[in-house]
Amino acid sequence: MKKSIVAILLVAVVCTSLFAGGGSEAAASVVTNAQKPVIFFNRQPSDPVSGAIDMEVMNWNDKTYYVGFDAAGGGAVQGKLVVDYLASADPAVIDRNGDGIIGYVLCIGDVGHNDSKARTQGVREALGTWVGSTDPGVENTKEGSAVVGGTTMKVVELDSRAMTGTDGTTWNANAATDAMGGWATRLGDQIDMVISNNDGMAMGCLQASNYPAGVPIFGYDANADAIEAIGAGVLTGTVSQNVDAQATATLQVIRNLLDGLTGDAVITAGITEPDQYGNKISADMEYLADTKALLAQNTGVNASNWEQYTEGSRDKGIQQTDAAKKRVLLTIYNSGDNFLSSSYIPALNYYAPLLNIDLTIVQGDGQNESSCLDKFTNFNSFDAFAINMVRTNSGRDYLDRLQY
Repeated sequence: MKKSIVAILLVAVVCTSLFAGGGSEAAASVVTNAQKPVIFFNRQPSDPVSGAIDMEVMNWNDKTYYVGFDAAGGGAVQGKLVVDYLASADPAVIDRNGDGIIGYVLCIGDVGHNDSKARTQGVREALGTWVGSTDPGVENTKEGSAVVGGTTMKVVELDSRAMTGTDGTTWNANAATDAMGGWATRLGDQIDMVISNNDGMAMGCLQASNYPAGVPIFGYDANADAIEAIGAGVLTGTVSQNVDAQATATLQVIRNLLDGLTGDAVITAGITEPDQYGNKISADMEYLADTKALLAQNTGVNASNWEQYTEGSRDKGIQQTDAAKKRVLLTIYNSGDNFLSSSYIPALNYYAPLLNIDLTIVQGDGQNESSCLDKFTNFNSFDAFAINMVRTNSGRDYLDRLQY
């Protein structure tokens, strides 16, 4: 009897020890939500006034990165697109009232957004109207100049406005339609050119019933409808921020982190060199270590090359993988944003299955952070998070939720 009791006790001790050991290993393998990959994209965590990158947010954990495009470089590309057009234009045609001045109006997307600021600055610098401010209003510009068909002509910003809708949304195409109608009425043939921080507002301008026929207009984003408009001779030019490269890079960085890659491999595998599945983004990408930002490069699009950017062209460098399926929760700041809805989300939905990423996309209203935050939930159901905020300084609001 005593031997049986001793044997039972020994078995109990061994089982308890094994269970405890297994429990420790299981506990050690549990990844908390605060340890999961967090990728900010399209709207970089930053101060809306100074533009300073919020490095407290970017250093949330060692799996936090930003994926976007070279905003400053993109502004310069748009500026060059405009001055290159002017260089080959006929002064007698583009100067509609013959006053020897090229007058333009400017649609500003969001005065607190780094991308909008960079585009406004890029255009003003290229045309010589830059005085150090990206704020709307002619008082924030000076008289500039540009070579037009071999002749140097004065350039003046006739007016500029932040296109904010009646509902508070920024980058608002309807606001641009209304503004263009007012400009055309008030300024008449002083308007020789229209420039916009994005395609959505540019296309909005073209919807104005009194848009002056034949006046060149430039957008930014290379959305499908804008590319079609260039092909039809309606839109003069736009800038591609390589949406496929951005969308794929957002997913690829997540894939790399979830596959256990560390160090430089996180931002090179599948991006600047082939990953373990043989995939590699075709477009050029640049990594800025000081801000943990992976950026796509920009290209100008006009009548000479628009066919290269037609809808449906995808990166052949990304093929189906056999990676383990992972779930990602992704937020979009505004369901009505033209670029995100017509270009970015379709690209995400194309590439995510190829990388075996199961995306859950939730969208806000572009006005209230809560419209996104309230849908940023059920964290235990996801392996990683991709965040596109309403306000660029609200990154911490999302991260704080992952702590609990």
